[in-house]
Amino acid sequence: MDEKAGSARGIPPRPRKPTMSDVAARVGVSRAAVSLVFRNAPGASARTRERVFRAAAELGYRPDIAARLLASGRSRMLGVLFTVRNPFHVDIVETIYPAAEERGYDIVLSAHVPARDEHKAIEALIGHRSEALILLGPIIPAAEIAALGRRVPTVVVSRRLRGEPVDVVTTRDRPGVREVMEYLIGLGHREIVHVDGGSGPGSAERRRVYRELMRGHGLGDRVRVITGDHTEESGAAAAGALLALPRLPTAVFAGNDLCAIGMLDVFRRAGISVPEQISIVGYDDSRIARLSHIDLTTVRQDVPRLAEEAVRAADEQLDGAREAGAELLLDSGLVVRGTTAPPRMG
Repeated sequence: MDEKAGSARGIPPRPRKPTMSDVAARVGVSRAAVSLVFRNAPGASARTRERVFRAAAELGYRPDIAARLLASGRSRMLGVLFTVRNPFHVDIVETIYPAAEERGYDIVLSAHVPARDEHKAIEALIGHRSEALILLGPIIPAAEIAALGRRVPTVVVSRRLRGEPVDVVTTRDRPGVREVMEYLIGLGHREIVHVDGGSGPGSAERRRVYRELMRGHGLGDRVRVITGDHTEESGAAAAGALLALPRLPTAVFAGNDLCAIGMLDVFRRAGISVPEQISIVGYDDSRIARLSHIDLTTVRQDVPRLAEEAVRAADEQLDGAREAGAELLLDSGLVVRGTTAPPRMG
């Protein structure tokens, strides 16, 4: 629709967007000088910069960031791979945005879902001109992550990799799991089952420390690991298997919060009182674990710090500050809530 046709129908014409030339005319400087100001390049005085920004605000002018980035050959985009069904990943994504904005980056998201594997999700990020990738708990083989790191600067969050050309930002699992086991055993629990995360990130270390602590307290003959994964369905299946036993254990340590919540739901539906009849502990301290009707005892990972350090690592790789391959390990810690208590006697 042209302006005449719009006017004939009573629709006012769309106002012309202000340009850089309009700002230059308002200030009384050249367009090139205005360009220097918006590119934060040297050559314009502090007084000129102040006048340019004031004129731009008065006119409603906003620089075309996309065009400027295209001209510079930079996208300033960080691609983030995550899993929609994992609330811990969603928590990290939420905190990545302000961390990226502070360093002048925007975020492109690509989700791994059952109908879309990680390879497709990663290639989509690269296709959208992501300058660097942040992979949250990737499950593809380490060799493939290494190959990816040789193509594009890559940061892996919540998965340990050694000797690969990628940066790693993750949590030390051992301190958190040790706190869980010492806490449960200190409450008087002896029949403690671990529902692990299968081949998921962090699962091997959590499983190893569980076994180590059980044996260290003379409970080696009571070690029991149920193979699972980091899903609610896995927790529900594990709870069903425990309900089929002649006697329930007194406590369960789940591989992550989602698995723990799946167990909690099945036990409650079966009329099992938590924590009076069975205590449940998760891992991650995702936002869902803090809901009043969940109130899950769990292991906290420092989500804001994970996000900040992941963005920082990507930025350092892009700036050429160092070679890839750094590893940053953050501490974990137990958060006690309402799903744990001393075992019922008798």
